[in-house]
Amino acid sequence: MKIFLDTASIQELRQAISTGFVEGVTTNPSLLARQKSDKTVEGLLLEICKLQSGPVSLEVDEDREESMLAQARWFRQLASNIVIKVPLTPEGLNVCRILRSEGTEVNVTLCFSCAQGFLAAKAGATFVSPFIGRLEDSGGCGIELLRDLRSMMDHYGFSTQILAASIRNPRHVAEALQAGADVATMPFSVLFQLYAHPLTQQGLMLFRQDSQTKAPFVSS
Repeated sequence: MKIFLDTASIQELRQAISTGFVEGVTTNPSLLARQKSDKTVEGLLLEICKLQSGPVSLEVDEDREESMLAQARWFRQLASNIVIKVPLTPEGLNVCRILRSEGTEVNVTLCFSCAQGFLAAKAGATFVSPFIGRLEDSGGCGIELLRDLRSMMDHYGFSTQILAASIRNPRHVAEALQAGADVATMPFSVLFQLYAHPLTQQGLMLFRQDSQTKAPFVSS
């Protein structure tokens, strides 16, 4: 399973890339709006695409098909690794189909059911993004959705990749792994929580204590 970082922060992206685990980036209008920078939105996007050579998802914020398509084509010319992110609506899936026919990769976002994922795959989506955390907020089961999508994609031979999104904790990452997601996109904080386990810290403390109480190794 690939790891993408869900961010528009250059600082977070630089630090995350240094781990060697990050293989792509997802953004959205909310993440971009939170960034306090002297750069224009275009400048920020260009820097993100230069830092991360893997797929970088940029989301359209229009709701009419023609406007979505125009914005998507403007995004596409910014960098070769840009993936256009569209909502799972009739207009969004029409735009997905058109962009895919033009050779542009598309991430269909805001997926909350297997039926929606099926439509995204039929539209030729490169990625479909089920929102695990947000589904759980409304009483649904994120891992069940991931499993259903995996079964459906495999059964019908779709090439659309399952990109687990709205990941809020390491448990969500583990569930995405178990369910067979192709990608998990996560915030900076969750990425670094993956390293943590109380028994690891306890073990390190014990090793340090033992090394201080025993005689050092002496070479002959």
